Amino acid sequence: MEKPLGRFGSSQVMNNEAWHRRRVFVTGCTGLLGAWLTDWLNQQQADVVGLVRDSVPMSNFDRLNLDKRVTTVRGEIEDYALLQRILNEYEIEVVFHLAAQAIVGVANTHALSTFTTNIEGTWNLLEAVRNTPKVAAVVIASSDKAYGEQADLPYREDAPLVGRHPYDVSKSCVDLIAQSYWHSYGVPVAITRCGNFYGGGDLNFNRIVPGTIRSLLDGKQPIIRSDGTLKRDYFYIQDGVLAYVMLAEKLLAGELRGEAFNFSNEQPITVLEIAQLISKLMEREDLKPLIKNQATNEIPHQYLSAERARQTLGWSARYSLEEGLRETISWYRSWLTDLDQK
Repeated sequence: MEKPLGRFGSSQVMNNEAWHRRRVFVTGCTGLLGAWLTDWLNQQQADVVGLVRDSVPMSNFDRLNLDKRVTTVRGEIEDYALLQRILNEYEIEVVFHLAAQAIVGVANTHALSTFTTNIEGTWNLLEAVRNTPKVAAVVIASSDKAYGEQADLPYREDAPLVGRHPYDVSKSCVDLIAQSYWHSYGVPVAITRCGNFYGGGDLNFNRIVPGTIRSLLDGKQPIIRSDGTLKRDYFYIQDGVLAYVMLAEKLLAGELRGEAFNFSNEQPITVLEIAQLISKLMEREDLKPLIKNQATNEIPHQYLSAERARQTLGWSARYSLEEGLRETISWYRSWLTDLDQK
C-alpha cells in the first residue's frame, strides 16, 4: 500500500528504543495532532491506546488505518472512571493529553461545553494519573491562546496566563491545573504551548489553511472571516509531533517536570498573507480571498518565541512554512480525490 502523504520517513524517526513496547495513552487520538502522533508511535512499535469519542468518515485516523493498528477505547474525557480504568488495565506509562474542544469560534458560542471538555477533562485525567503510580510522563496540550493578549511579543514562557475569551480561558486553566498537579502532587507533567497547527488531516474547514485549500481546489474564492490582519504562528503538524515526543522523552529521563515550552517555527504571518501564499503555491492567484470581517473576540497578534525549546531541548522546526504548506496541499488533493470517488 502506498504510504499516506505526509507520513513520517526514516529521517524523522527519533530514538526508537525509547518507545519500543512503551505503553502509551493518547487522548484525542483522532484529531489533527492525535492521528499523526499515534501513527509515529505505532511506527516505533509502541503499544498505543487511544481514546475515541466520535468516528469521522474519511478522517486521517482512518486513512492511516490506525483503527486497525492501535487499541481504541470509546468514551469521553469527562468520564473519570473510564480514564482510571484505561490507565490501570493497560498499565499506561506515558500519556499525551490532546483531547479538547479546539475551535475558537465554537468555544465563543458554546462556552459551557468547551469549559467542560477542556477544563474538567484535564483535571479528570490528571487526577486519574495521580492515582496511577506507573505513569512516568504526561504531556499536556496547552496553547499560545493561554497567554491571552499581551503587550510584549513574541510570547515567552514567563508571560502571565491571562486568557479572556472562552477558548483562551479554557487553555489558561488547563495550563495552570497541569502546573498545580506537579507542584502539589509531583505528577510528572510537562506542558506544550504551540501556535496554530496546520497539516493534512484537519477537517475543520472553518480554519484558514484547510478552508483556503479546499476552496481553491473547488475553484472558489477562499473566505477570510476576520479583516485579514490578525497575525499568527502557523506550525506544521509533523514538527509538532516531534516536539511532543522530545518533551516526553525528557520526562521519561526524569527531567523538566512541571515545565512549559513554546513550540513555533517563529515565522508569524497575517491571515491574508497565508491565504495569498497558499493561492500562490496552488497557482490560483486569480481567486482572490473574500474578506468577511465578521470575526469577534479575536486577539490581534499572537506569536511565540521558541528560544527556550531550542536552548533547553535542542529542538528546532524542520519545515519552513512553504515546505509544510506544499505537503499539506498534496494531502488535501489526495483526500478530496478519494472523497469524490466514494
